[in-house]
Amino acid sequence: QVQLVESGGGLAQAGGSLRLSCAASGRTFRGLVMGWFRQAPGKEREFVAAITQSGDNTDFAESVKGRFTISRNIYRNTVYLQMMSLKPEDTAVYYCAATPVWETRVVGSAYDYWGQGTQVTVSS
Repeated sequence: QVQLVESGGGLAQAGGSLRLSCAASGRTFRGLVMGWFRQAPGKEREFVAAITQSGDNTDFAESVKGRFTISRNIYRNTVYLQMMSLKPEDTAVYYCAATPVWETRVVGSAYDYWGQGTQVTVSS
């Protein structure tokens, strides 16, 4: 069993930055692909970013490429989402999630574990 707890959300101005953290409990963290998803009001949940178990490969949604980075610290069992050049359309609840399979990283239903979410609000 893996428990995920996000932090770091809040209010930012357009063009600003925020860093989200996701702390994982459990000894299987190193064997899991970690992903970030988001859901804006009235919209479906969408994939944002993912990172492999070793951290040697990442993937991003087109809407955040070049602005967001994802990283993980295997010693702290933590994954990070650094968000820069924020836009109002980045406003959403951001969720951390974990899955053992890289090939289905953009599919929310492929993830076995989810955090409770953290709100990110970007003002124009």
